Amino acid sequence: MARADKQAAVSDLVEQFNESAGAVLTEYRGLTVKELQDLRRSLGENATYAVVKNTLTKLAAKEAGLSGFDGLLTGPTAVAFIKGDMVEAAKGLRDFAKANPTLVIKGGVMDGQALDAAEVAKLADLESRDVLLGKMAGAMLASLSQAVYLLNAPLAQAARLAGALEAKAQEDPSILAGGAGTPAAAEEAPAAAEAPADEAPAASDEGDTAEA
Repeated sequence: MARADKQAAVSDLVEQFNESAGAVLTEYRGLTVKELQDLRRSLGENATYAVVKNTLTKLAAKEAGLSGFDGLLTGPTAVAFIKGDMVEAAKGLRDFAKANPTLVIKGGVMDGQALDAAEVAKLADLESRDVLLGKMAGAMLASLSQAVYLLNAPLAQAARLAGALEAKAQEDPSILAGGAGTPAAAEEAPAAAEAPADEAPAASDEGDTAEA
């Protein structure tokens, strides 16, 4: 390969590393052309699967600021560059490797951190982003429903209390005036009792005048 072609290939790999959320390195020894095509389709639109040269990939990884790849770049190597959900892509690679044991997952990188094969396997065991978002949305909806219930509960109780008060007022209108009729009559009683006391001095005065 000419020097210019090598530089172009390295630049392309660097760009793919930088633009991807992560990458998984595999050994594809023994896979047929059709199986490679099936693997590419299984990864979906958010990932690309490219056969690479180990020496050029080492240079590209170094330029992209990635480390821990040197020990993985042996034998026939292909890299899955993942621009979407890393978990979903890891699941696709794991499932394909189960059906096609000739595909070997050697390791990868995510958010600039190197992953070994065991860590990629653990990543594949996680729930996908869509599932986690669905669970989060369900939890938020449940919390919101509970909050609405707690906010509405006092209002409902107040409405029931107001309804009971209205029904009681229809039976006894004096409730709205501050109480039942009997206490109101009791307030008027002292005024009636005081009237004779006010008239008593007048009668005494008339007696004094007669004696005079």
